[in-house]
Amino acid sequence: MSVTSKLRAMINGDDIHVAPGAFDGLTARLVEEAGFDLIYGSGGAISRSAGFPDLGILSFSEVVTRYEHMAMVTSVPIIADGDTGFGNQINATRMIQTYERIGVAGLHIEDQTFPKRCGHLDDKTLVSVDEMTHKIRAAKAAQTDPDFVLIARTDAIASESFNAAIDRAHAYLDAGADCIFVEAPETVEQIEEIARLIPQPKLINMFFSGKTPIVPRDRLRELGYRLIIIPSDLQRATITACRKTLEAIKRDGDSSALKDEMVSFKEREEIIGTKDYLAL
Repeated sequence: MSVTSKLRAMINGDDIHVAPGAFDGLTARLVEEAGFDLIYGSGGAISRSAGFPDLGILSFSEVVTRYEHMAMVTSVPIIADGDTGFGNQINATRMIQTYERIGVAGLHIEDQTFPKRCGHLDDKTLVSVDEMTHKIRAAKAAQTDPDFVLIARTDAIASESFNAAIDRAHAYLDAGADCIFVEAPETVEQIEEIARLIPQPKLINMFFSGKTPIVPRDRLRELGYRLIIIPSDLQRATITACRKTLEAIKRDGDSSALKDEMVSFKEREEIIGTKDYLAL
């Protein structure tokens, strides 16, 4: 079964699937190695790994390169972050064609104006419903694989109102979106109300210390959510580990004090598959 068919089955099924956020080929490998059946390619984490904030600073080609690496070294479906489509409906068309070609299973596209910002930051502004629905229809028309999953994201809760977010979600579904992502609900009641008002497939962003309260996975499944993304936790853990290692190196001149907290040289090479390449 293709990765697009697998993701399509996930959103149409009765189970819920957790997608930790990866930001390069190595972290994507680690997500799959840990037994997850879905990977989220976090645009915010990709930007931060390049040293820039999540403010739409990286170009389309820079982001695509990361997703291409992820898709090349893993076998489970990847949900890519399509930001605002990297422009208007023409740019969104190219984005869909490119992401299909490199092997991701689906993506989400959002209704913020460009340059966008992280969904849990304040002062976001949105494009009109007409502009967003035009972009969705153009993106869907560009698909060649009918199983490729287009997820429409709205940031309207913070920028307009909760009711506006629901209205936008329905408009995006009518335009052809396969799944809805209402970003940054601020209470459990809002999470439950989204589920009640939108029976179609839904994705939710769930990570510690964001605007959205943590809700247990089984409860989210009962409510009808099918996909959970956890965009930045791997990166936040990586920052902590790097700082700790750097402190040891600065203090001692090497990292041997942390030997029990680091993978060995051999294990690292096994994760990357060095022997497989050398055998070619």
